[in-house]
Amino acid sequence: MRESAGRHDLDGRVPDLSPDGVMATVAGLGGTPLSDAHEEAHLAAFEDLVRVEYGEAGMHRRSARPLLQALDVSGYARPYAPEAERAAARRQHLAAWPATIEAGLGALDRVPAPLAQGLLRSVHGVAVGIDPAEPEATEAIAAHGRLVGHLERFARDGDPDAALGGEVLARWLGAGEAMDVDLGALEETADRERDRLRALLEEACRAIDPDAPTAEVVGRLLDDHPDADGVLTTARALTAEVIAWVDERDLLPDWGGRCEVAPSPPSRRWATAMMSWAAPYEPDGPSWYYITPPDPAWDEHLQRSWLSAFSYTTLPSTTVHEVAPGHFSHGRALRHLDSDVRRSLHSSAFVEGWAHYAEELLVEEGYRDHDPRFRAGVALKALLRVTRLAVAIGLHRRTMTVPEAVTRFRTDALLREAPADAEAARATFDPTYGRYTWGKLELLRLRDQARREWGPGFTLRRFHEAVLALGAPPLGLLPAALTP
Repeated sequence: MRESAGRHDLDGRVPDLSPDGVMATVAGLGGTPLSDAHEEAHLAAFEDLVRVEYGEAGMHRRSARPLLQALDVSGYARPYAPEAERAAARRQHLAAWPATIEAGLGALDRVPAPLAQGLLRSVHGVAVGIDPAEPEATEAIAAHGRLVGHLERFARDGDPDAALGGEVLARWLGAGEAMDVDLGALEETADRERDRLRALLEEACRAIDPDAPTAEVVGRLLDDHPDADGVLTTARALTAEVIAWVDERDLLPDWGGRCEVAPSPPSRRWATAMMSWAAPYEPDGPSWYYITPPDPAWDEHLQRSWLSAFSYTTLPSTTVHEVAPGHFSHGRALRHLDSDVRRSLHSSAFVEGWAHYAEELLVEEGYRDHDPRFRAGVALKALLRVTRLAVAIGLHRRTMTVPEAVTRFRTDALLREAPADAEAARATFDPTYGRYTWGKLELLRLRDQARREWGPGFTLRRFHEAVLALGAPPLGLLPAALTP
């Protein structure tokens, strides 16, 4: 809420992630229904999500990710308020670290080894940039050291089985989206989508080099990337380009705003790229397109492997996803809503599905139509997302191991070693990261329905405005966009 909605009345405050604190919060959910039936359904889905994620799946006991999010002070660097005000909130937040970490250590008693291993880099990173000379830093850093040690023990000695179980995953996916989820059917959908995307990739690669096998063409494309500094320069140019192109095509209203490109804060380096938008409840300011550089401690081979995720083929589609008409544009739309529910409660499947939909939308509309590398990049990124869906289902239904997940990313998504390892690890602590493909497919299904129902009155801009007027709704509530 503090970060994505800009609820800075929550600055400096940290949730109680002890078992008793979490259970008290879960027990306190509910209340008088809202008068608007759609918004009540939206709110109820988020309450159900909390009940499953914390009450049933017990993620505060299995994963340090909720604690990591609670500790993260990097958001105070964004200029959403005067520096002195943000600095005071950051000090208050940092002063809460020792008690928050002690409560978290009391809760984190069921951490599987792969999950601990997958999060250790980010847990180390959450303390980067904290000056030991700060008045609050000594105790905070000492507490952080205890957290790192706690997770290192689980990484070494924890349960090797990171699976939630299929029933829990299905309820978790469905609860927040106001839907019933059949994992078997969703897995079949993922396989069909993978086959469609492989055909698109092969077509694009034939346009690049008709005589070479697809894997060879992809290998050359991934090897063609800027260096670590050049990634940021290239991303800045692409950001300006995609914003201008979307405006010219009238795909969305002109909601204004500024998007800056910067390296990811160390605590957020579990993903290759992400958007931190100017949130609905804060004064207008820049949104930040964060890019995660390779770790300088890695050897040269591993650094090149990581940079392949930012090739000249894939970085354009990543920028469309993160910027326009993806997350940056979506964030601008949220600022123009007047509903607290719609501005505050964001379905992750919708948020990521919208941005993933944006990539294929620009292929359909002819962006960089002269360059088959863009179509290849969109297909490669889509293969990554659909592989996430298959891997998440496989790992948590216990039909796939982590090493098999790595292999799946390397064969189906054609990832290099470092990104494939990172993606497989992410499945252990982010079990719903298949939401990208799922959300995209639901949006495409709704768009087909809108074309049928609206007939000659259908335009892409009308459809996009109707969908984004719902904010970031649970997928099961999307049909409301077609109702006058």
